[in-house]
Amino acid sequence: MTSKTCVATSAPVPTLKWNGADLFVECLIRQGTSILFAYPGGCSMPIHQALSHRTADIRTILPRHEQGGGFAAQGISRTTNTVGVCMGTSGPGATNLVTAIADAKMDSIPLVVISAQVPTHLIGSDAFQETPMVEICRAITKHHYLITKTEDIPRIVKEAFHIANTGRPGPVLIDIPKDVQMNEVRWEIDYDPPMNLPGYHPEVRRVHPNQIRAVLKAIRESKKPIFYAGGGIIQSDASDEFQKFARKTGIPVATTLMGIGCFPADDDQSLHMLGMHGTVYSNYAINEADLLLAFGVRFDDRVTGKLSEFAKHGKIVHVDIDPSEIHKNRLAEIAIVASVKELLIGLNQMITEEDVPKIDPWWSQIKDWRTKYPLVVRDSGDFIIPQYAVEELWRQTIDLDPFINVGVGQHQMWAAQFYKFRKPRRWLSSSGLGTMGFGLPAAMGVQAAYPDRLVIDIDGDGCMLMNVQELATLKCENLPVKILLLNNQHLGMVMQWEDRFHEKQRAHTYLGPVDHPEAVGAGDGEHYEQTYPNFVQIANGFGLGAAQVRSKKEFPAALKAMLDYDGPFLLDVICPYQEHVLPMIPGGKSVKDIIIDRLED
Repeated sequence: MTSKTCVATSAPVPTLKWNGADLFVECLIRQGTSILFAYPGGCSMPIHQALSHRTADIRTILPRHEQGGGFAAQGISRTTNTVGVCMGTSGPGATNLVTAIADAKMDSIPLVVISAQVPTHLIGSDAFQETPMVEICRAITKHHYLITKTEDIPRIVKEAFHIANTGRPGPVLIDIPKDVQMNEVRWEIDYDPPMNLPGYHPEVRRVHPNQIRAVLKAIRESKKPIFYAGGGIIQSDASDEFQKFARKTGIPVATTLMGIGCFPADDDQSLHMLGMHGTVYSNYAINEADLLLAFGVRFDDRVTGKLSEFAKHGKIVHVDIDPSEIHKNRLAEIAIVASVKELLIGLNQMITEEDVPKIDPWWSQIKDWRTKYPLVVRDSGDFIIPQYAVEELWRQTIDLDPFINVGVGQHQMWAAQFYKFRKPRRWLSSSGLGTMGFGLPAAMGVQAAYPDRLVIDIDGDGCMLMNVQELATLKCENLPVKILLLNNQHLGMVMQWEDRFHEKQRAHTYLGPVDHPEAVGAGDGEHYEQTYPNFVQIANGFGLGAAQVRSKKEFPAALKAMLDYDGPFLLDVICPYQEHVLPMIPGGKSVKDIIIDRLED
């Protein structure tokens, strides 16, 4: 974890043997870095040697793949509101971090990503394991550095952390050549040098009282208002202020995938998630609303569907810290570039009883929709359908206040639908980039930051194999993550689209043997005699506890055994593959095209 400001520390006094790597590590510690995920190699060896002498100040965790380290660093960032830090060596070590960098950029996650580089005199010569990381990452970082002088290390490290965690957060790359790490430090070091950022002005614009009055006036005059609440509320630590204001107004709350947890999902005022796989009633409400209070959102396509049809009846109030998001996808009648938290503080201070809208008929309509189109788990006999598994997990763990991490696909959406989060920063999802393999290493990072808390990875069999090597990290670093593996032997979300839009023709979405009938959609799929691979054996091979469960009657006890296990544990839950995530608004379509009914088996 890291703090937001420079941290004083009792650093060793530089000697003639103190080098750039020692200085670099000292600067990381002074920025508050206490956990670093790093995979070593030739060009990063000096930094690793320096880290080995500072174990009392910084814990270095060895992931089994650099991508795993990048997502683990995100696990820290997403739950602690600090800057996560990860590192790889030059060449493939650095490029293996690229997906985690792009993921952080899409979801506005503050990261400092360190890539070692070949010595400066070899840059541009196609040296062994050389890659131009700055050029590769230019479009997927908030900023990037190639350090060419050892003297610049304190300034660049300070700037990198500042940029990553101010304004709209994001990833910052530091590319550091090997000779810069090895140069001796013979000068007096200024650990708090002035920054040189002439083009960066992240100061949050102040909210003018007239803007607050305009928002309150719009609310006062509305008959069918709705909150469209996004990740910006969580990123700005504004969840408490948002809940306070939402309850004062009585306005229904719909959240994005990134906004889950900013308002308690088990509160009657919550309409849960909106968008492609959101609830019917949240999507109907957005469609009919006359006022859309869009706080910390970016009107992405998974929420809006057909943009010209999205919330076309309503006036839009859009609040975001990033001016580039304002009017980007939808014009807003009231546009405010500011911290959502500052606006909410102002709204809570200025609102009066006269500003509270009279919306009883609106709530009556919403309650009718909620009654007619509830989000429920169907009776599946003794088969364990994923919706049931997630709901049972919620029943057994909600009072334990766990951190829930997910991969990407059907299981991700079912977790978003059926795990009713009460608090922010408990839900970790690769939302913008949609990266398979995110869940396990993200959980690894969370567990490192919170060693005494319950951390769960809800994953799919396809996602699990993307970063399965991190099971070794869980075991070797004593990280007791619990893995609920919803195993349907398919790439479920792609298969769902095959079923809906390609006449059930399988095109490489069955994860078993290619000569099996299910590979072309002809199998019954209700129960597998054998699954591929055997995840219990894999988990045991890495030293984890593991079990498989196939019967719904046996599932609650199996789940409890997993939760009670002293150490990391994988529960392989065999599920029928015919389940679809519903509701569903097809890509590019509108609310009127929403799919509610199951396909006939």
